[in-house]
Parts: sequence; C-alpha cells; structure tokens
Amino acid sequence: MSFIMNFPFFSIILAMFSGIISSVLDGKRAKRVCIFMLSVVLVLSAFVLYYTMQTGESFTYMMGHFPAPWGNEIRAGVLEGFMATFFSLIMILSILSGLGRITSDVEPTKINLFFVLADMLMSSLLAMIYTNDLFTGYVFVEINTIATCGMIMIRQNGHGIVAAIRYFVLSQIGSGLFLIGISLLYDITGQLLMVPAREEVEHIISTGTYMIPFLLVIGLISIGLGIKSGLYPFHSWIPDTYGYATPAASAILSSLVSKGYIILLIKIYYRVIGFENIINTHIPDVLFGFGVVAIIMGSVDAIRQGDARRMIACSSVAQIGYIYMGIGLETNAGIVAAIFHILTHAATKAMLFLSVASLYETVGGKTDLYSLKGAGYKNIIAGGTFLIGSLSMVGFPLLSGFVSKAFFAAAALESGRKMVFTLAALVISTTLNAVYFLRLAVNIYALPQKGEPSRGHFFPEERSPYTRTNSLVSIMLIALNLFLGMFSSQLVNVIQRGLEMF
Repeated sequence: MSFIMNFPFFSIILAMFSGIISSVLDGKRAKRVCIFMLSVVLVLSAFVLYYTMQTGESFTYMMGHFPAPWGNEIRAGVLEGFMATFFSLIMILSILSGLGRITSDVEPTKINLFFVLADMLMSSLLAMIYTNDLFTGYVFVEINTIATCGMIMIRQNGHGIVAAIRYFVLSQIGSGLFLIGISLLYDITGQLLMVPAREEVEHIISTGTYMIPFLLVIGLISIGLGIKSGLYPFHSWIPDTYGYATPAASAILSSLVSKGYIILLIKIYYRVIGFENIINTHIPDVLFGFGVVAIIMGSVDAIRQGDARRMIACSSVAQIGYIYMGIGLETNAGIVAAIFHILTHAATKAMLFLSVASLYETVGGKTDLYSLKGAGYKNIIAGGTFLIGSLSMVGFPLLSGFVSKAFFAAAALESGRKMVFTLAALVISTTLNAVYFLRLAVNIYALPQKGEPSRGHFFPEERSPYTRTNSLVSIMLIALNLFLGMFSSQLVNVIQRGLEMF
C-alpha cells in the first residue's frame, strides 16, 4: 500500500486532535494550531488528488484493517481529493481574512473555542467527503451540526443565539430523517458500507422486493439532507445564521457547511443507490422543482433586504437552488454543473462576506445599505473584491459564475422536458441577481450628491497586524475566482473523472 493512501485518515485525525489540543490552549496558540492543521490538510489533500489522478483509480483504506461488513472504510478518488483540497483552501483563506474580527467579536477567553469549532468543522467535512460508511457519515453530520451551532452563537449576542437555536431545531429534523433513512436501508440490505449496500440494492431492484421501503429510504435521505443544506422551503435559518455570525464564520458556513451535506447526498445517490435507480424513482423531479423555486424566491428575498449581509445570505438560498436544479436534471452534465457550482459558490460567497465586513468597518459598523455609499473608495481592495464577487454572481464573462451558469444551460439542452424551465430560471435569476448585487456594487462607489444628507461616517483605515493579511487573502480569492472561470474545462475534466470513479 502506498503511504499516500494513509493521507485521508491522517487528515481527519489531525483535524480532530487539533480541536482537542486547542481546547486547553489560549486563543493565540489555538489559532496557530488551526492554521498549521489546515495548511497540512491542504498539502495532504493535494497529494491525494495528485495520486488518484496519476493512478486513475480510487482506493479504499480500512480502519484497523478489518474488512466488510465489520470494518469501517475511507474511500478516496479524484473527486474526493479535489473537494478536500478545495474545502481546506477556502477554510484557511476565510480564517486568515477574518482573524481581526475574530479577536474583536469573540470574548478573549473564548477565542480558542472558535478555533476548536473550526477544527471540528474541518474534520467533519473531510469525513463526509471521504467516508465509505453510511453510519460514519451520520456521525460526522452531527459533529458538523454541533460545530456549526457553536460557531453561530460564539459572538454571544441575541441574534446569534436565536439563529443558532433555529438552525439547531431545523437541522435536527433533517438529521432525524437522515438517520431513519439509513436505518431502514440497513434493515433491508444488512449493510452500512457503501459498496456492499449497492450490491444489495441491485438485488432488491432486480427481484422487486422491499420496493416501498426502498422508495421511503431514498425520500427520507433526500429530504433530510435537503433540510440540512438549506433547500427551499427549509431555508428560514440561513439569513440570520450567515448574516449575524463573525465574518470568518459567515464565510465558512455559507461556503462549506451546506456543501458538505450535498456532497454526501451525491455520494449516496451514485455509490449506494445508483443514479439510474434514483432517476426511476422520480425524486430528482421533486428536487428540480424545489431548486427552481429556490432560485426565484431566494433572489426575491435578497432584493427586499436592507442589510448587505442578509442580502448575501438570502442569495445563498438561490445558489443552493442552482445545485439542486442541476441534480434534478437527471443527467451526468447536470451533476457536473452542480458540483462546479459548489466550487463557484464557495469561492464567491467567501469573497462577498469577507469584503462586505471590511466595508462595514470603513463606515463605522453601520449596517444599512445607504451608509455604504462611497465605501469602495475608502477601502479599495475590499470594494474591488466585492465588485468582482458581485459580477461573478450575476454572470459576468471570465468569472466563475458565468461559466457555472453556462454549464447549467448546456446541461438543460440535454434534459428534454426540463430545458424550458431551467433556461427560464437562469434568465430570471440572472436578472434578479443584477438588480440586488449591482445595486449594492454601484452604491459603494456612489458618493452622496450635493445637499444630500450623509448618514455614513468614514473612519480612518485600521492598520492592524491583519490589514495586509486581509488584502492578500482578498487578492487570492479574486485570483481563485478567475482561475475557476478561465480553467473551467480542466476542472470539469477532473470532476468527470471523479464521477466515473464513483
């Protein structure tokens, strides 16, 4: 066995033990441990991606070297290595850019807890990406939920606590449905490992036995993970959750948390049920309908917001709708478009949340849209980052958002009866995106006219130790967005190779 085959296990364990160690450290040391861990995980994940690309095959790592059905397994292929690399990159950039606000938003005695939560969140995301065991997937879904709740409420203000409670209640409903689903699947297949479970599923379909419980399993798993990922109409927790957390947490939660659940759902569809069997159940039709409605209603809700953070958060409802619409197209091209949009959304939402937080600081912490007038001139890098992120969300050429929508349009042409609805949703969404994103982008570069009262007050730019770091991270996020847009064909090839290994 190649030594690189140990890297997925090392990554998960390193993230978990970093959280344990950080619980007894002060904030400064916990920060160093977290950044070190994320850097190592990024390198290890890149090696896994390189190894699987070179060999052209996935590999399985048996925990304790006990085979199925007793052992637990980790499985890594091109797609798993790619997503782990990308997720760890977004995580480290979000934390580096938000360090200054972490120290001001969180009580000094609790700063280490923020990094404990970040460590545990990273371990759960990696486990959902790599696991080949359904129950292990559920365990880390719950770890992800707990870490997310802690990250939402760590500022200890009223909005954050209410948002965390709302998220926890809805999330536990989703977790409960998911657990019932995998319990029923175990009952009818006798397997929890994904590959043996797939073999039993094929036997069930060929013989026609347990078909009603089988349909119930797929429905429960789909609804459960749909609720946890914020699919409309189970989205009510998103605006407060993303809008009132500290900027680093907002960037991490909007970019990564929901996407981990969606990756797990796609894995179950492909590796356990079989995507062709999923199509025969017509459940993708339901997901497609919810996705299209989410695209429209999320954009409408975003237009009605007067706070930029809540506007960006409501936009996430629409972007999650894009992903489920792609899954619902029932084609390989639709799944590829959905996965590419996960990358696009993760990179762009990190840009938007982190840059708008810097713009708010420029106007003394005021949160209404009018007070941001002219803020882009005061904080040039934050203003430019927000502008590019906004253009990406609208679908400006060369940026990742444009390419993502082009992939959805191309996938729609292969979908037959869903083509018209998909193209209509893309047109309407793009128009609505332009209304609220470009309105704010123009606003931050619009100075109050002569005689117009100015409610915003420009504060001197803060020269903290993190100023240069924030600027560097912003430039890196811009470069990442351009990279996704300009090298999309190569990235799509990676995604397609990964899906073939599923």
